[in-house]
Amino acid sequence: MRVNSHRFCGLLLAAACFATTLTAQETVSTQTGKVKGASADGLIAFKGIPYAAPPVGDFRWRPPQPAKKWTGVRSAADYAHDCMQLPFPSDAAPLGTPPAEDCLYLNVWTPSPRAAAPMPVMVWIYGGGFVNGGSSPAVYDGSQFAKDGVVFVSFNYRVGRFGFFGHPALTKESKDGLLGNYAYLDQIAALRWVQSNIAAFGGDPHNVTVFGESAGGMTVHVLLTSPLAKGLFQRAIVESGTGRKGGMGGGPTYLHQSTGTKPSAEEIGLAFAKAKGITGDDAAALKQLRALPAEAVVDGLNMASMMKAASTYSGPMIDGKIETEDHVDAYTAGTQQHVPVILGANSLEMGFKNPNTKEDPFAQFGPKADAARAAYDPDHTGDYTWTTGAIFSDKGMVEPTRFVAGLLAQNQPVWEYRFSYVATSMRNEWAAGAPHASEIPYVFDTVKARYGAALTPEDEKAAQTMHAYWVQFAKTGSLNPPGLPEWPQYSPSTDLIMNFTAAGAVTGADPSKARLDLVMPQQ
Repeated sequence: MRVNSHRFCGLLLAAACFATTLTAQETVSTQTGKVKGASADGLIAFKGIPYAAPPVGDFRWRPPQPAKKWTGVRSAADYAHDCMQLPFPSDAAPLGTPPAEDCLYLNVWTPSPRAAAPMPVMVWIYGGGFVNGGSSPAVYDGSQFAKDGVVFVSFNYRVGRFGFFGHPALTKESKDGLLGNYAYLDQIAALRWVQSNIAAFGGDPHNVTVFGESAGGMTVHVLLTSPLAKGLFQRAIVESGTGRKGGMGGGPTYLHQSTGTKPSAEEIGLAFAKAKGITGDDAAALKQLRALPAEAVVDGLNMASMMKAASTYSGPMIDGKIETEDHVDAYTAGTQQHVPVILGANSLEMGFKNPNTKEDPFAQFGPKADAARAAYDPDHTGDYTWTTGAIFSDKGMVEPTRFVAGLLAQNQPVWEYRFSYVATSMRNEWAAGAPHASEIPYVFDTVKARYGAALTPEDEKAAQTMHAYWVQFAKTGSLNPPGLPEWPQYSPSTDLIMNFTAAGAVTGADPSKARLDLVMPQQ
């Protein structure tokens, strides 16, 4: 067989040019130095890029400081440490790295080759009750977003007492008053890094979508209302992170002042210090606190022990500068950022509690007990263990999501969803509904990492569908992906939502309306 030598040489030259271009795309110059990512399967992943200095030593309990510049090319092939914590054994998103206090790093996935025009950016904020979580879990892998033309970013932020801590000595030390909510400051610093650097990865800093689940979703509400986050993103998604004012914790914690229900974060910080044998509210006490080993600061705190640790751990607080008010107050006044928002909840967010009698779940409804029984047990199944969980779930997250959607809809485009799909392999165990966090691998299209050999084509299709809506939102700010049902904007007058079910993506009136109307607080 004769080969056209000119054509053959041309093909070799094209291949060489492509290899050179790909190699060039693997190395990106950020404002602090060059990083080299890893190419695979039509994308390049850059992991472990520092966006701030390590928050250790004298930088513990300070706002994130600028990352130091480096020379040469830094490898970005592997995740850095997730932030210091005591991992939660039954976490649905187990960490992929050992936790450490040196943890302020981020990751970027980008298509390869890149599009000629700047691409939309999505920034993920993980959940974990603000005491657990990290960016390394396999279900948070950003590959599918990159394959669909999105530049995806995830990052670590401080959790537990590293992320939220008040103490009078810190107040005295601070010159700018940015105190207490160090985790939120980390998140804002990561978003500022995106604004300054993402164009080098092919991303559009003027088309950024922030999205998070659980504590990450709660954070999105803070970002929508914090004066420090204005202009850092153009769209937002809240997954299972919406509550009414004060949430289920009995009201917010304030940095400097106690309330009728809660001590101040400073008082809680003093209690933690005292438990460690440290007294006083001066620089000497703060020096001792910063010298504590990281494990002593964690002190057994995680999702399983949060309630027991309430006297020595404040969690997020209203500090007046970073978080200025409850998000419901801001939405009622209309002072939030007026950007498009998706928000939703899963069909059975909360756990179960066995009732003492079959009447227990309905007693709380008083004269509406019969209506509640009809709404929660229309088929007279008598599964009252499920009923207690469903009522708790509706009160704690599903109804508040509808309420907040209605507030936001007064000022900006809003879409509400319900995630009701249960993986094929879990339908016996989760017969009552989709539990908290179970939507994440569908949003990311990482169901293979979550369910492994038990994955079915039906599960894969459900993931491809939900993922397509999130990608479409990031690209266009609308929710009408080709070949899928159109998702109408939310309005309290129509109460239309998107329900992700075993039958597919279904648009219609909220199927839980009767239940939600019953648990809705009197306005």
